[in-house]
Amino acid sequence: MFYAVLAYHVEDTVQSWSPDEDAALMKDLLEVNDRLTREGKLGPAARLDVTAKAVTLRGPGEGMVIDGPFAETKEQLLGLYVLDCANRDEAIAAARDLKRVNPSAVYEIRPIMLYLPGATLQAG
Repeated sequence: MFYAVLAYHVEDTVQSWSPDEDAALMKDLLEVNDRLTREGKLGPAARLDVTAKAVTLRGPGEGMVIDGPFAETKEQLLGLYVLDCANRDEAIAAARDLKRVNPSAVYEIRPIMLYLPGATLQAG
């Protein structure tokens, strides 16, 4: 089954990291990513841009585009992973590995009911 692991963090904290601090964390996270890839569990993963650049489509009909995600929490969704795991416990174990190297983040694990991989995209 596919699971989404949604990575939440206090955005101001993440933005305050120096380039070296950010690179060190990414090195550790990529080690977990590489292991999950070797195990055949990791699908798409993405680090989202700052919430100040986000918009939300809300309302009836075609909806209205409004600025920002307007999260009701201190943490914002800053990234996501798609994992192919046998069960929830396996997905939780993978999220715990991510949490071990990024202890101030919050990880939400949610089963994916429908997975459409779409086109392979190149970073631009």
